Amino acid sequence: MRPPRPGPRSALFSVAAVTVTVTAGSLLVAPHSAGADPRPPVREGPALSPGAAQAPASATRRALAQPVADLADTAGSSRGYPREQVLSPDPENPADKSLKLGLTPYHAIAPKLNALQRLGDRVSVEVAGRSAGGHRLYLVTVTAPETARQARDQARMRELIESAPRSAARSPEIRKTYKAPVFFNNNIHGNEWEGTDASLKLVERLATATDAGTKDLLAHSRLYFNITANPDGRIAGTRANAVGFDMNRDFVTASQPEVRAMRRIQIDKQPVVMLDLHGYVNGTLIEPTTPPHGENYEYDLFLKNTYANALRMESAVNGLGLTPGKDGVEPAQIPFRDSEEGWDDWPPIFTPQYAAFHGTVAAHTVEIPLQVNNAAYESLPVEELRRRSAINVDVAGAALRATLDFVRERRTSLVADQIEVFRRGAAGAAQVPVSAESVPGVPGIGPEDVYTTDFPRAYVIPAGSGQRSATAAARLVDHLLANDVRVTRATRAFRLDGRSYAKGSYVVDLRQPKRGMANVLLADGRDISDKVSAMYDISGWSLGLLWGATVVEADSGRPSAVPARPVTSAARVGHVAPRGDLRLRLDSPQEIAALNSLLKDGVAVRRAADGSALVPSSERRKAQALARSYDVVFDAAKGPKGTPLRPVRVAAAVTAGELFALREMGFDVVPVSTAVLNAGFDWSRADVLFVSSGLSYGGLNESARTALTGFLSGHGLVGRGTAGAGLASATGRLQATAVQGNGDANGVVRVVNAGGAVTGGAPDHSFVYAPVWFTGLGDGVRVEQSYGSGNPLVSGHWRPSQDGSGGPAAAAGRASVISGPNAVLFGTEPLFRAHPKGELPQVGRALLTVSR
Repeated sequence: MRPPRPGPRSALFSVAAVTVTVTAGSLLVAPHSAGADPRPPVREGPALSPGAAQAPASATRRALAQPVADLADTAGSSRGYPREQVLSPDPENPADKSLKLGLTPYHAIAPKLNALQRLGDRVSVEVAGRSAGGHRLYLVTVTAPETARQARDQARMRELIESAPRSAARSPEIRKTYKAPVFFNNNIHGNEWEGTDASLKLVERLATATDAGTKDLLAHSRLYFNITANPDGRIAGTRANAVGFDMNRDFVTASQPEVRAMRRIQIDKQPVVMLDLHGYVNGTLIEPTTPPHGENYEYDLFLKNTYANALRMESAVNGLGLTPGKDGVEPAQIPFRDSEEGWDDWPPIFTPQYAAFHGTVAAHTVEIPLQVNNAAYESLPVEELRRRSAINVDVAGAALRATLDFVRERRTSLVADQIEVFRRGAAGAAQVPVSAESVPGVPGIGPEDVYTTDFPRAYVIPAGSGQRSATAAARLVDHLLANDVRVTRATRAFRLDGRSYAKGSYVVDLRQPKRGMANVLLADGRDISDKVSAMYDISGWSLGLLWGATVVEADSGRPSAVPARPVTSAARVGHVAPRGDLRLRLDSPQEIAALNSLLKDGVAVRRAADGSALVPSSERRKAQALARSYDVVFDAAKGPKGTPLRPVRVAAAVTAGELFALREMGFDVVPVSTAVLNAGFDWSRADVLFVSSGLSYGGLNESARTALTGFLSGHGLVGRGTAGAGLASATGRLQATAVQGNGDANGVVRVVNAGGAVTGGAPDHSFVYAPVWFTGLGDGVRVEQSYGSGNPLVSGHWRPSQDGSGGPAAAAGRASVISGPNAVLFGTEPLFRAHPKGELPQVGRALLTVSR
């Protein structure tokens, strides 16, 4: 069960005098003293970690561009198994945090894998990619040897399962000879180490075991081990990677190279079962979860298999004989059975929930029991830490071995259920609600567990004048394709569901094997505020509403009749008008990045009243190069010449996701904080200050306050949330009252944009977490954006606080973004985890607007 959650927070403070009130929350079930809080901050953290703050801009550029290996086995492949290679060693690093725990440091993994490959012909090692910090990501495959022909046969059967599930369901070859793929993901949180060591031990045993059970398992399965999903964090002892991202929150966005590598593994290998090994919850916590359950996957098939394997793992873990009195280890727990709520599988941001959309029918987060990270790592004796780590390795190993037994015994039915997932998608079949009849053997199923959705017939991403941003549409299409969603492009104009569309429009037919993946990305989502009291993490994420591209739902018609061809990448849209001055709209992150490139090159760019950038015709050649590299459009400019723009250097007290998003847009950013300013900061390095987290005016010493106030007297401020509004208040930037809604509230909301330099061209939806709105606006304060009327929440979870305040009705019609002569304040979260791509330009425009 989950430990205590913070209760609802509500705050009301004036831009003249700040008063923040936090309401203490009620307790759920506290963990055993040897366990840790399994509920990390829902955000990336309240402020940048020192490591993320010190990561150079090059780390962000590397993360954005880091390639991922193509690990697909295709019917035309000529490679069999094993696929051995000699890995070059990494330099020994005595600072690796694993060493203190008696675990395997990252630099010892490559030599260990070389040794494992030498043990026989069952172990193969491939490099799946590199981390944001530049470290290799190792995928280990364990299986009985295969000739090239046998490997091609396996690839052909795998492709048949997804692309022709009806035929696959009737295939005796698949039933008899297809090797069930199993995926073990380790150490995605860098300071939850032990899954890596348990997997290395298991690989070593499998490499040489001669018992009949192992031989049978490897003859009928392929076992894939992502040895450490987060080498940066493993080395540094941090939850996040080198640029500060919690990668178990990134799957819907895939901003990080490690996540893109895991995505590629799941698409290429198509596992029927997967485990994601975490820590620390005492006793060991084993999914399946409590409500709400993801409405877009085939939950009846998922629950049947995930619960059955959970029982296996529970028995194996408890069978180790560990006790609370002797070892400090409580019995294992299964949230679906043992808890009412608090550990949900609603969002697709977590590894196991994401895996379900690629046909995985048993997927688990497993939280091993004994805390060794964070405060425990610093305070406990080394001997105690190593005792705990050894137990955790044993617990993780028991879960792994139980899963292998489960796969060996149920291979045929697991593969059949994966086929059924794809068959339902391709056929447009109805989902099967869970019940005692549809999922026999799973106790406690009730109405609270029933989550299904009505899939539309298709989605259309229009081309031409109906599309808000061609660049955003192309980005969205490429993202769909990267997630293995099938997309076609119209070869001529067509009608669908009573609407006309231009040639070149994209169509996503929902009768496809991975319809759940398509719908979870493109659907508006659902308001689930009445379903549970609070959510573990985000509740809304729609790419259709947040990514800046027009997406139209088609509920009827025949998409198969649309004259269209399948695409493997979006058509390039980069274009430069042939004559005259040029205009860059600044509606996408790429357009902001292109503008920043021009400014850094000294181009005399001007800003129009609508916020777009005007580029002189003499710079057409540079514009053409940027149109190619960023895939953006430079239109012909009309009207007044606007006001000059110059490069913007941003001092930023922000979260890791916000820092990443700012650098994605090409801004020169130097992270700051209360501590940095108190130590003495050279304000000549900055043109504007952006504050959302980690900077408290009240925490500054006198010298730092004087320097900050002096800077803001001649420079601009952009703020987000209570931290940004509090600083604006303390320094007299704006006259307004900022009201914070329920601190647990999050999701996609309707907004009304005023247009102009900040919100011109912005989507009519935004993202909120602990939403803020502004009242009591003083003279000269402009409303740039407001929350929609009625209930502004489209999808997510937003209830009033316990005292009845802070709900969506209180926010309706209120200002969500305001500005003054030298400041802009956001009550929304337009940069949240670098996800809402269509919202990012609002912050970019704000920084450009207030910079002096």
